[in-house]
Amino acid sequence: MAGTRRRTGTARRRRWPRRVLLTLLLVLVLLVGYGTGLYFWADQRLRTTDAFGAESDRPTDGKGTDWLIVGSDSRADLTPEQRKELHVGNDGGLNTDTIMILHYGDNGPYLISIPRDSYVPVPGHGHNKINAAYSMGGAKLLTRTVEQATGLRLDHYAEISFLGLVDVVDSIGGVTLCVPDGGLHDEKSGADFDAGCQHMDGVQALQYARARYSDPQGDLGRVKRQRQLLDAISDKALGPGVLIPPWKLIPFLRTSLDALTVDPGTGVGALATMGWKMDRLAGTATVPVASEPYVAGVGDVVEWDPGEAEQLFAALRADTAIPTFDTN
Repeated sequence: MAGTRRRTGTARRRRWPRRVLLTLLLVLVLLVGYGTGLYFWADQRLRTTDAFGAESDRPTDGKGTDWLIVGSDSRADLTPEQRKELHVGNDGGLNTDTIMILHYGDNGPYLISIPRDSYVPVPGHGHNKINAAYSMGGAKLLTRTVEQATGLRLDHYAEISFLGLVDVVDSIGGVTLCVPDGGLHDEKSGADFDAGCQHMDGVQALQYARARYSDPQGDLGRVKRQRQLLDAISDKALGPGVLIPPWKLIPFLRTSLDALTVDPGTGVGALATMGWKMDRLAGTATVPVASEPYVAGVGDVVEWDPGEAEQLFAALRADTAIPTFDTN
């Protein structure tokens, strides 16, 4: 009997590693299946728009990867109640409040804000504010305008709407944003925040990022808050509290995919890389500004500093470290 017990114990000890191995293999198969299914589900959910034309005058390929990230302020899909809640008014035009370039390669990642009132050549339309390109010709004209103004050949395009941004922030349970000294109180955007770090839901985050009329820096101050918000979203979304539990990850992915519009060449893999890079920014900047004059028939505009702006874009094209004249 003792020998039988010893043989049984030995057999159990021999089976134990095999059971562990089989369990680990089963978990691995389930994880791979879950990830593969999630990938194909997400890829089929992507909305696309023709963002790049076939013009022969596009810039040559530079080094690294360049995204154009656009925040559309179209009110077309908003109900009157939503327009009131979001403090966005009833403008029926197609405009963009946010224009950013994300660059990564051997250097970076860098996130560069282009002021929406930048006074640049718009192909076929003379000089105008850069966001007028989006209003006149949608994504295609905007990407062409940005490429010709910067000399960068863009690789990807991603656009998010007012309501989409609100929904994304809410899907991750809000974000924490630190309001600088003096607070931020802007009646037009609805922002009403005292100084200090505080939790904000989607509506509050949008109000914070859109405020400009009470900011002495105007739109130049707003672009900094837009970058701050994107950084907060990336930090929260790529944390274990959202990425690990399926009941958190799937609603976030569904909301994000529904909020985004990308070019047909951009898939889920590229979007995942973009999100990863956004959480690891090496620097941020605004295109250097020389003056903010008034132009008849156009309004108040932003004129770039030609020398410093070209230094910035040349660094991005060559995938070298960006100048440090403005990395806030």
